[in-house]
Amino acid sequence: MRDLLLQGAGLLAIVVALIHGYLGEAKVFPRATIEPPRLRTLIRLVWQASTVAWIGCGVLLIAAPSMDSALARHWIVVTMVGVFGFSAVANAWATRGRHFGWVMLSVVVAMAVAGY
Repeated sequence: MRDLLLQGAGLLAIVVALIHGYLGEAKVFPRATIEPPRLRTLIRLVWQASTVAWIGCGVLLIAAPSMDSALARHWIVVTMVGVFGFSAVANAWATRGRHFGWVMLSVVVAMAVAGY
């Protein structure tokens, strides 16, 4: 059951990351006014860098149960709890709790902790 929780957390992390990337491109950046254009490109790339990082985190959570190292599992879970926990708190604070992202990120954290 612990392995399924970790893998589920990883799968959910990937889904959340893909939604994050899509919403940035479809909803945030079309309405954002950022000057100069080079800065707009930089901010867009940083936004998508977090998308790619969350996908990588999800892959590690999915792979952790198949690793033969309890130490690797420990550090993967601890690191991902920190990454997604910080992201959840930042999202809740920045949106004043009005965006579903912080809830989904919190579910990833809860599932990863339960699968530890």
